[in-house]
Amino acid sequence: MKIPRDLSGSQLIKKLQNLGYKVTRQSGSHVRLTTNLNGEHHITVPNHDFLRIGTLSHILQEVANHFGKTKEEILEMLF
Repeated sequence: MKIPRDLSGSQLIKKLQNLGYKVTRQSGSHVRLTTNLNGEHHITVPNHDFLRIGTLSHILQEVANHFGKTKEEILEMLF
C-alpha cells in the first residue's frame, strides 16, 4: 500500500487515535500523542494542512516499531 500524499495532520491524529493514541499536549502547531499499549510511547505530529511524505513515513515507522509491526501493516490498519 502506498503512503497517502494528501493527508493532513489532523486526519493522521484521528487515525492514530484508533490505535490507542491520545492527545497529551500541543505546542504551537505540533501535537503530542501518547499510548500506553505495549508500554508507553510518544509521537509528535505537526498539525499542518498536508504532511510531507518523509515526515509521514517517519511517523508511521515509529508507530510500527513500537507495535512490532511493519510500516505496511500499520498503513493497512489505519487506511
